[in-house]
Amino acid sequence: MAPTMNKQRLSLSVFFFLAGFNFASWTSRIPTITGALKLNEAELGTILLTMPISSLIGLPLSGWLVTRFDSRIPLTSAFLLNAISLSLIGLADSPVSLVIALFLFALSMRIFNIAVNTQAITLQKQFERKINGSFHGLWSLGGIVGVGVTTLLISLNISIVPHLLSVSVFSFIATLITTQYLLRNDRSTSGNKLSLKKPDPAIVYLGLLVFFAAVCEGGMFDWSGIYFQQVIKEDVFTSGYLIFMSFMALSRFISDRIIDKIGMARTYILSSILIFTGITLAIVFPSFWPAMIGFSFVGFGTASVIPMTYTLAGSSTKYSPGVTLSIIVTYGIIGMLIGPPLIGYLAHAFNLKVSFILFAFAGIMLIPVSKMFFRIEQ
Repeated sequence: MAPTMNKQRLSLSVFFFLAGFNFASWTSRIPTITGALKLNEAELGTILLTMPISSLIGLPLSGWLVTRFDSRIPLTSAFLLNAISLSLIGLADSPVSLVIALFLFALSMRIFNIAVNTQAITLQKQFERKINGSFHGLWSLGGIVGVGVTTLLISLNISIVPHLLSVSVFSFIATLITTQYLLRNDRSTSGNKLSLKKPDPAIVYLGLLVFFAAVCEGGMFDWSGIYFQQVIKEDVFTSGYLIFMSFMALSRFISDRIIDKIGMARTYILSSILIFTGITLAIVFPSFWPAMIGFSFVGFGTASVIPMTYTLAGSSTKYSPGVTLSIIVTYGIIGMLIGPPLIGYLAHAFNLKVSFILFAFAGIMLIPVSKMFFRIEQ
C-alpha cells in the first residue's frame, strides 16, 4: 500500500508543480502583453475580469464533474486544455484574442483546481502526517521556476510566443506520462447534493477566508510585476514577483510544522500581520529593497491561508470534499473577480501605490473572520 500511496503523492506533486509553473509563465508575462497590446491600467483590469468570470461560469461544470467521475478524469482533461490555452495566450495579437485565450485558460484552471485539491484532500486522509501544505508548496515552487525561466528568457530577448509554446508542449507531454499514477476510485457517493436553503456558517467563514486570501494572492500575481515596473522603476520587473513566490513556497513547505506548533487559529493571525506589514512597507517606502522585503512578507503571509482552509473544508460532515471545495473556491473566484480589476481601476483613478491599500485591508480581515470560524467550531 505504501509504494502505491507514494506514487500517487508523487504524481499529484507533479501536477501541482506544473500548475504553478504554467500560471507563473502567464502572469510574469503580463507586462510584456500590456506593452505589446498598448493597454493602460483600466484596460488591463477589464481584460483580467475575463478569468474570474470564466471561473464562475465553470462553477456548475466543475462541481458536476468531480461528483460524476473519479477526480483524475477532470484533472487530466482540464490540464490538457490548460496547456493548449496557454499557447493561445502567447499567440494573442489583439485584446479580443487575448480575452478568448484567457477565458479557456481560466475555465481549465477552475476544473483542474477542484479536481486536484479533491485528490489532495482524499490522499491526505491516508497519511498520518500533514502533506497538504507541501502540495501547495510545490505549486509555489513551480511558480518560482516559471518566473525564473521568464526572467532568463527576457534577459535573452526571447519573445513570448516560443516561450509559452514550449511550456505548453512540455506540460502536454508530462500530463500524458503522469496521469496513469493518479489516485483512482475516489468519487464520493454521499454529500454531493448542494443545499442553498440554509448555508453552513462554518463553510461561509471558510469561504470568506479564501475570498480575502484570493484578493491578496491573485492581486499580487497580476500586479506585482507592474508595481516593480511603474512604481519601483526596476528594469527586471519580475524581481518583486520572484521574491513573493519564493517566500510563498518557503512558507508552504514549512507551514505544516508551523501549524503543528502554534495551531491554525494563531497561524491565521500571523498570516494577517505579515500581509498588512509587507504591503504597508512597500507603499510607504517605494524603493527596491523595502519593496522586496515587503513582498517577501506578503508571500510568507498569504501562503498558508488557502491550503490551511482547504484542509479545514475537508473535514465537513455536510458535504463531500469535492462539493465543499467547489463552494469555498467560488468565494476565491469572487475575490479574484473583485481584487485585481479593482486594483487596475484604483490605479487609473489615483495611482498604483494607493491601490495596493486594498491588499492591506484584505490581509487584516483574516483576523476577525478566522476568529468567528473557530468560535463556532469550539
